[in-house]
Amino acid sequence: MTSLRKLGPSELEVFPLALGGNVFGWTADETQSFAVLDAYAAAGGNFVDTADTYSAWVPGNTGGESETIIGKWFAARGNRSDVVLATKVGSHPDYKGLAPDNVRAAADASLRRLGTDYIDLYYTHRDDPSVPVEDIIGTLDELVRAGKVRAIAASNISPERLQESLEFSDREGLARYVALQPEYNLVSRETYEGPLQEVASRSGVAAVPYYALASGFLTGKYRPGTTVDSPRAGGAGKHLETERGVKVLAALDEIAQTHDVPVATVALAWLAAQPTVAAPIASARTVEQLPALLGVADLTLTDGELTTLTTASAQ
Repeated sequence: MTSLRKLGPSELEVFPLALGGNVFGWTADETQSFAVLDAYAAAGGNFVDTADTYSAWVPGNTGGESETIIGKWFAARGNRSDVVLATKVGSHPDYKGLAPDNVRAAADASLRRLGTDYIDLYYTHRDDPSVPVEDIIGTLDELVRAGKVRAIAASNISPERLQESLEFSDREGLARYVALQPEYNLVSRETYEGPLQEVASRSGVAAVPYYALASGFLTGKYRPGTTVDSPRAGGAGKHLETERGVKVLAALDEIAQTHDVPVATVALAWLAAQPTVAAPIASARTVEQLPALLGVADLTLTDGELTTLTTASAQ
């Protein structure tokens, strides 16, 4: 049984891989999504990450498709209490930004789609500098006190605004961010490493990185001269053109061979070993893609291997 990781100072305990729900209702239909969720849960996974806006970018979608599918899955399986569910507010086409009334309305809309009366971890999807942190934290605290949200978190926020938010929570005795969702992976380290990671480390905030596999680049399926049929191929392919991308792939290949595991497992294991990281997020469109992600729970890299990857990925 994989040991769960505590999410910052909260009572939430999570599997070391968060299953990304961005593909549900996009590249995975309801049947495929149920199969992926079932397989993840069967492997001991309990941490599902979505957002109210997934997947509004798909022609014909309006946003909320992922939450709706997850809600139907909870209803069909009767397992709501077994899952730590994370969703986000602020980017849905009908609920843009973090103004207090908007956050309240968006939270209720998410709860309806999810068919539940509480959200375990509620993220601000991206910071809204037009709203004072006092208003944002005050509204999130209200949701916690109302029992609609168990813990709060932030994604895409500056170190300064994160620090300001934490200080306000501490000063006023209000709900406090327990987790942070930054873009972070072996080929994108600049957004998180530095001031943001320092604030998180100092404040006991856990990191749950997105784009953990760099849109699929770190699965190793993108190679010079190959064509991959994926909606994310453009985002992943750009790393092949950098010296850093080439070096990282070479280091991943070597370590993956040593452990006889997929390249993706090694990339996630590096991330999971970084300071403050509780669980990387990765999504699977099919059940076949899951084992490479779930393997992070059983792979511990040596100090030497971690150093090799850190060196290869230095900017």
